[in-house]
Amino acid sequence: MKAKTNTAYFAKIAMLAVLAYVVMFLEFALPIFPSFLKLDLSDLIPLVGALALGPLAGMLVELLKNLLHLITTHTGGIGELANFLVGSAFVMTAGAIYAKNRTKKGALIALLSAILAMIVAGGVVNYFVTVPLYAMVLGWSTEMIVGMSQSVIPAIHDKFTLILFAFCPFNLLKGVILTLITAPLYKKVSPLLKRESLRRSSAART
Repeated sequence: MKAKTNTAYFAKIAMLAVLAYVVMFLEFALPIFPSFLKLDLSDLIPLVGALALGPLAGMLVELLKNLLHLITTHTGGIGELANFLVGSAFVMTAGAIYAKNRTKKGALIALLSAILAMIVAGGVVNYFVTVPLYAMVLGWSTEMIVGMSQSVIPAIHDKFTLILFAFCPFNLLKGVILTLITAPLYKKVSPLLKRESLRRSSAART
């Protein structure tokens, strides 16, 4: 029974990861942000997984999604690393908080906390990891990235203001959009993801 349960759990994670991988290609730039910041809604899928199956499931979906993207594209892995780290902070925060309080209020607190986690993680990851790696691997100096961003957001004049006025607002907007979409979607999808666990609970009571 336990082996069957584990198989169903990982099958759901694999299914969600493939779906998130497909959604990841539906990205687009926003004119109010630098062109290298592209919005994709693939974190929506692991977020639903984290809320329904727990924070670890959300993180595993993020990991598999980015591994699939890495091996089927030629991006150098920098974007995937950032997407995984920031996305995991987002979905695991939501999943962990909601697991302790599965109410409407708990869901609201979980999602708002997840947005905050995404903003903070995005700032830290991009300041210390992504921007330096782009400079190292692609030859994009920090000054070049700042210059590209300054033409869109004049307040940007160094790496810190790049994070403050570009990455942080971008992740705030992304988190709000994901949250607004998740609320109605989760109600429809969660019963399907939880079906196996509901059967186990019913069987245990009989």
